[in-house]
Amino acid sequence: MALKNQLKKTKNLFFISCFFLLISGCKMSYSFNGASVPPQAKTISIQYFPNYAPLAGPTLSQLFTEELKNYFSQQTHLTLINKGGDLNFEGSITGFSTQPLAIKPGDVSALTRLTITVQVKYASKFDKSKNFEASFSRFADYNSSQQLAAVENDLITQINKQLAEDIFNKALNNW
Repeated sequence: MALKNQLKKTKNLFFISCFFLLISGCKMSYSFNGASVPPQAKTISIQYFPNYAPLAGPTLSQLFTEELKNYFSQQTHLTLINKGGDLNFEGSITGFSTQPLAIKPGDVSALTRLTITVQVKYASKFDKSKNFEASFSRFADYNSSQQLAAVENDLITQINKQLAEDIFNKALNNW
């Protein structure tokens, strides 16, 4: 009986060893965010996005550019460099506007919508079929009884995260 148990343990150890040898010889690339980064890509560059929207505050360009850099840094293994990355993003902020929503009796707006639009040009050194130029817009609503200045920073943070996610998905998830 002891010999039978010893053979069973040896057999199990053999199969486990074979399994680990098999997977260690294979290069596996996976991600939980579904990103499809070209395997040879090592670097990414994200240029400063200047603001051409007349109503936007002076910090919007910096806030958006930093959010985009942070998002890609968190979601990929790529090293962020200033220029000439294997993947490159550039563009500008082209829209920043508010509009009333949900008109209530007395022609008064209950909600106001802040919309930010960015124009993005993406270029990959390794997969030119994925290159694009596109416009992305996102919005957030706020209570019209509040002044925009009081909620603007929170809304911009929220919208910038959504824009960064949309740009990431378009570039690396084919959405």
